[in-house]
Parts: sequence; C-alpha cells; structure tokens
Amino acid sequence: MDFDRASKIAVSGLSAQAGRMRVVAENIANAESTARTAGGDPYRRKVPTFASHFDKQLGANTLQLGKVELDKTDFIQKYEPGHPAADANGYVKYPNVDPLVETVDMREAQRSYEANLNVVTATRRMIMQTLGILKA
Repeated sequence: MDFDRASKIAVSGLSAQAGRMRVVAENIANAESTARTAGGDPYRRKVPTFASHFDKQLGANTLQLGKVELDKTDFIQKYEPGHPAADANGYVKYPNVDPLVETVDMREAQRSYEANLNVVTATRRMIMQTLGILKA
C-alpha cells in the first residue's frame, strides 16, 4: 500500500467536504433573508456538486468540489403586506432553503470529512509504526 497515495486521496476528500460544509453554512445563514427591494428575489439556495479528477502523478482519481449550482425550486411566499420586501399583492418571497435539509446535509458532510480524516490519521500511524520497526 502506498501511504503517500492514500493520504493524498483522503486529503482531496477533506477539501471537497470542507467546501460542501461552507456552501451548506451559507444556505443556513441566509434561510430567513428577504429581498432588499419590494417584490425582489431573495437568496437562492446553493447546491454543491462534486467532480472526480484523475491525478496522473498519483495514478488515481481524486475528489474535488465541482460547480456550485443554484437550486431552481420555487421561493416560499408568505402574506406579509407591511413587510418592506412585499410585492404589490402583499407577498414576501423567502429563500428556498429548508433548514432541516441543510442540517442533514451538514451532518453527512461532517461524517464524510471525519472518515477521510480517519484515513489520514491511520496512514500516519502506520508510517510511524513502520519507522519504529525499521529502527529496531
């Protein structure tokens, strides 16, 4: 087993999941925001994608955060005629962000991050043990 190769593949997963967590955190932070102008559109949920990239030096596929796309689902509308962002009919558009979905996505990203971190830790531990055996 090539320790360097395993570590680099796991690090690519760490980086991709960290990017995913940033996108989810942005969605959660903007879940209740409204438009700045009356009748305007609020924040639109972002969806992270992943891309597999073949690394010639490693001779293996690595994971990267791909394009961050916008979720095309409809905005949530609430009747609030006194709100500054209300349209002519008194409806305010809220982001198409479901905090429960974002929380589940964040937890999944966290678990994937931890799994990749465990690979890096285990690889490091195996290298240290190998060095210990060679010294003996």
